[in-house]
This record gives sequence, structure tokens and C-alpha cells, in this order.
Amino acid sequence: MKKILYIALLSLGFNTIATAAPGDTTWVQANQVNLDYYNNFDDTVAFPDGSVTYRKILMVFTLGQYNCPSGSQYCHQWDYAVQNYLMTPHGDTLELSRLITPYANSGWSRFGSSWKQPYVFEVTDFAALLKDTATVRIHYSGYSGGFTANIKFAFIEGTPDRTVTGFDKLYDFSHSYGDANNPINDAFTTANLTAPANTESATLRYIVTGHGSDDNGCCEFDNHYYKVNLNGNTIAQKDVWRDNCGVNELYPQGGTWIYNRANWCPGASVLPIDHTLTGVSANDNYTVNIQYAPYTGSGAIGSYTSSATIFYHGAFNKTLDASINDIMAPTNDPNYYRQNPTGSKPQILVHNSGSTPISSIEFKYSIQDSTEHTYTWNGTIAPLEEVTIELPVLQELVNMSMANASGNFNFNVEIVTVNGQADEDATNNRFSSNFKAAPLWPSDIIVSLKTGNLEEQNGSVFIGNPNQKWMITNMNGDIVALKDGTSADTQYIDTIGLPAAGIYKLTISSGNNMGLHWWPYDNSAGVKAGAFSVKKLNGSKIPMKNYAYSGTARDDWGSEYSTYFSVNAAGTYVGVKNATIDSKLNVYPNPAQDILNVEVNETFAQPSTIKLVNTLGQVVYSTTSQEQLTQINTSKLSNGVYTLLISNGAGTKTKKVIINK
Repeated sequence: MKKILYIALLSLGFNTIATAAPGDTTWVQANQVNLDYYNNFDDTVAFPDGSVTYRKILMVFTLGQYNCPSGSQYCHQWDYAVQNYLMTPHGDTLELSRLITPYANSGWSRFGSSWKQPYVFEVTDFAALLKDTATVRIHYSGYSGGFTANIKFAFIEGTPDRTVTGFDKLYDFSHSYGDANNPINDAFTTANLTAPANTESATLRYIVTGHGSDDNGCCEFDNHYYKVNLNGNTIAQKDVWRDNCGVNELYPQGGTWIYNRANWCPGASVLPIDHTLTGVSANDNYTVNIQYAPYTGSGAIGSYTSSATIFYHGAFNKTLDASINDIMAPTNDPNYYRQNPTGSKPQILVHNSGSTPISSIEFKYSIQDSTEHTYTWNGTIAPLEEVTIELPVLQELVNMSMANASGNFNFNVEIVTVNGQADEDATNNRFSSNFKAAPLWPSDIIVSLKTGNLEEQNGSVFIGNPNQKWMITNMNGDIVALKDGTSADTQYIDTIGLPAAGIYKLTISSGNNMGLHWWPYDNSAGVKAGAFSVKKLNGSKIPMKNYAYSGTARDDWGSEYSTYFSVNAAGTYVGVKNATIDSKLNVYPNPAQDILNVEVNETFAQPSTIKLVNTLGQVVYSTTSQEQLTQINTSKLSNGVYTLLISNGAGTKTKKVIINK
């Protein structure tokens, strides 16, 4: 065990919790192992002795990868379930957490020998068992290797939100679903239980994932529901389904990562589902069970892997207490990859740890070694609820981006008061993050969108219009440029002048959840991939976060791609100036100032003779080029309308060009 003097480093050091006093966080190292094949990987762990109370206990599971032996198949390239168990000497075996490995194919830009992905799970309710010597088990369901696992526990001293008075293990099994000869509901037997003394509330925590596929896609790709029955009455009904895999933070991946699935996405943690057992309190006798919707499968039968535990809690230990649980932006934490590098408004996760509803919180926040700002948020946070709070524009963030600052920086935020009063527990009031600034772009840009032609409806994919579009918004959310209403398999090039210095957000979206290109359809007849790029007026591409532009697998961003950037002056062009152009000939910007780019599609035969003719019929520019991109210096030409002529073996094309300096 290792003592950290004043901070608990979480998520590989991307974010940090600042605590109240030296020596109040203890780190415990557990499993460090290569997950080489389907197996249980056990490690005996020496936890604290239980003499100290902990405000929070966090389990940090860091997934990585190693190179498999030569000839290995599917090395770190498949989505497998990873279940993490605690096994005590007294016979208790409880699932602490679950995650799914990603399609971490080599060559995809996020993955390589140094790739690490942290998964942080709060396991505070297991405090009574996380003591002395116990076994931590990783159950890896993979039939290939390539992943590494490293588990550490952070024991943060202090007072928990509520004291756990006891627990009951309800279910822990995998069972087929849809087999008429072996119904799943027979396995979910009804439990007769008694709440322990001092109990004020009870919660059924259910971890469930669907696997396998019958003729209907059940259970991995088919949506079914279960009910929670308390004393014979249904108190909850929940679909076992995750409908946001297309915005997975861990992208792009090599497999079918964008498909929504039964409560899991490849490369993501599995979110436990909590059901409050309303009315259950100290010494109450009650019955509880889970029952699934009736279903008869066809063909191979899938299954649900279930783990359910009932936790009993006593009264709140604090009356008025807000806790900062995380910083979503600005941060380098890969769990918030899509939101970062951010623009100008920090986002934090705040939890109500007390019994009193929160209506206002006063914060102070700053970039390290810069001016400290204060802000009072007003709203409502119910007890035990967590909300995302967006702080006002932090000008230092804007300035750093506009200065094109490089390197890592530090952001700090702290709770000052809650509901106008001193916060009851100061140990959970501070948080810090490491981050990079958003990049600086030119004020005038050329945005190129080549739409694809794959459409998706209700899980079926066919050739159609995917309604792909882009937009640029300012930090108030106002749209300053938009390309919408697009057609399939069409090239759009637009010249944009940003209206003022500041931070902007570029967003590309696709109605098919497949980005602009998705590898399974590379060789399908009639399928056309899309592509996207942002260029300077001289035609050079502007680098974008995790983006390779041109109809390759790296355009595989799922439902939406976004990136923040800044400009340090107003642009010359205002709004969208160029409409759809010929897919064989791209001419931009139009109107032009100093440079006119003539881009000839590779299918339009070369070499080409390029001429620019004024309204008097005079040739003001002429050249012969074998290059795909030719740049014409227009800085010395008079304002007006010109005709561009491109001639080669494939014929002659003409374009009207406006020069306006």
C-alpha cells in the first residue's frame, strides 16, 4: 500500500482530486496481468484493515495492449466482456465492475503499444468487504489475447454519503434467453429478504449485458426489457439496451463498434442500473425478483449475463454537501475525448452528497498561476443526484488557444459555498485537470464535404441519402455557418469567413451513424465513401484531432465528430460563399483574393491546360500542369468576373470565377 500525501491521482494522472490533509488517500495495487485467453485471473490483495472510514473508494482499471506471439489470431481486436469480482475469505463473491474491450486493431490511430484506457468505478458501497486480505478476480471472456489489465484501488479517507448497513447477493449467472425448454425467468427466483437494522433505504444494483445472436439478433443486437417486482408488484421496467455506441469516446475502432447493443458498447464500461426498493426500511420482510419479457428465440440462442446485489443504506451522514466528482473539460482524460481540447467553458460533474436539495453553488476556478474567477450556479440537485455544470467563459482558455499555446496546462476548480452557506465537507470540494489548448485556425477557411451514399434505418443499411452535414457554432451555440440538406454522393466546397475573433466548434454529423466511411462496405457494389477536410485559402489542409480526411477508415467517427478551434481576427468572407461544384473540378475560394486553387479530380485526365480569361476575352493567366492542385496568384489581377478554362484529353470544362480583393 502506498500513501499519497495530498492528491489522489486518477485516470492515469489526467484528472486529480485535491484533498484536505496529508496522508488521507491510500492506493492499493491489485491485479497486473496479460489477458491472454478465456480465464479467471486472480490476485491476493492486502487492503486496509477497516479501522478508517472512507469518503470514497475508487477502482481504477487500466486497459492496455501487448504484442501477441507471431501467428496469433485477433490479437487485441475483439470486443470481450471483462468482469471484476471481489472474493473474501468468508465466501462472499460479488461483481465490482464490468467493461468491454475495444476493437483495438493495430494501425487505427488511437491504438498502439503505448495505448492505455482508464476505467474508473466507484465501489464505496463495498467498503465493509474491501478490507484485510481478499482476492480480486478478473474474468476475461476472450478467445484471443493482446490486452493488459492493471487494477488499483484509491481509498479516500473521510465520511461517505451514507453508511451501508448490509447487502444481499441476489443473482450472478449467465443464462440463455428465448429457449422454451429452459426459460430465463426460472433462474430469476424470488428472494425472501429482511432489511438490516438501521436501514433507511434499499437499492437493487443490476449489472447486465446481452451476448450471442439468434436469428433476430438476440441478445447482443436485440432490445428486450426486464421488470423488477417488489412484494409481487412491478416497480420498474427497463430495456437492456445502449443506444449511444455511435458517440463512444474510444474511436475509431476496427470492428462494428458503432452498432448499438444490449447495455454495452465496445471499449466502454458497463453502467450499473440502480433500482430503489421504495418503502423497504429497517427490519422489513419483503420479496423481490427480476423477470424478463416473454420471448422465444429462433436458431442459436443468445444469453444475458447478470449480476444483482441489494445494498442497504442508513441515514445521510451529511446535511449540506456538494462534491466535485470530475472535470469533463478542459482535460486530457480519454474518457472525455470527444469534448476536448475544449473551447472556453469548463464543464464539471457535481454530486449532491447530503440530504438537503442544492439550489446554488459558488465556485472559484482558474488556469494555474492566472487570475481566479468566481461564479454562482443556480439550479436544483436532488440528494444523491449528479449533474453537469457549465462554468462561464474562461478568457484564459480563449487566450491560450488564440496564442496557439502548446504543451500541458493545469485547470483548478473549487466549491466555495453551497446554498449560500459553508459546505459541510471540504474534502470533496476541489478538483484539478491537465489539458491542452484548442488549436488556432485561420479566419478564412475552405470546408470540403464529399457525402457518401449509405443510409441506415432500423438497423438496415442500403444505398440512399445519409443526410451528412456540418456546422460551425460560436461558444453561445449560435450557428455561424452550416451545410445542410445535402444529397448523396455529392461534393460541396464552401469558403467561410469567421465573423469575429474567438472560439468556435466544428461539428460533422451523419444520419447513418457510420461517419463518412466505414470499412465493412469498402467492396460493396455501388457504395461511395464520403470525405471531409478543412483547408487554408492556399489549399493546404488544417490538421484536425484524430482525423485523416479522405474516405479512409479514419473517417470512422460514428454519429458525430466535433472539434474546437479559435481564430484571432474576423475573416474576410462572411458566411458560406460557394455552393456545390463539379466533382471533377474544384475551384476555391470563389470569390478569390490572392490565391485561386484549381483542383482537378484524378479521374479527369491530365496533363491539363489551364487558362483564366477576363470579360474582354484576354487571357490573363495560362499554364500547363500535370498536378492535381494548381494555385493561381490573383493578387495583381483586377476585381471582376473571369472565366476559367481547363482543357485536356477528357475535354474542356469552364467555371466562372470572381476576384474581389
